Formats: sequence, structure tokens, C-alpha cells
Amino acid sequence: MGKTPFAINVEKGKDYYWCTCGKSATEPFCNGAHKGSGLSPKKFTATETKTLYFCGCKQTKGAPFCDGAHKSIK
Repeated sequence: MGKTPFAINVEKGKDYYWCTCGKSATEPFCNGAHKGSGLSPKKFTATETKTLYFCGCKQTKGAPFCDGAHKSIK
């Protein structure tokens, strides 16, 4: 888990699973490390091919995308 967003080039029609637990070794995406935690990844399906900014701090109110919440983390 980090404090800054991840710039990811997504492909139209592809599914992405954003990590919600912060334990994934493949941040910002899920690798199954959440098992047993009661958490599950958030699915996102790209509607177009472009660069998106996925949240790294897990404090966003607009999951899975960065909303600038990391700026208030000390």
C-alpha cells in the first residue's frame, strides 16, 4: 500500500480487480492476499482504452480511483 496513485493503461472491455486490503504484492490489483480478511477486491471493467489513476492509499471515496485523499495522509 502506498500514498500515491498508480497510473495504469487500461484496455477497453478488460476486467480489473482493485485491491481493497492493501496486502497485495501486485498493487493496485488483487493477488488474493485478502483471503480470510473479510475483504474482497473491487471489480472495474474498462469502457475505453486509456490511462487511469488507481488509488494506492485505500482512503479514496471514489474507489477504485484516486480522489486525492492521499494528500491528507501524514
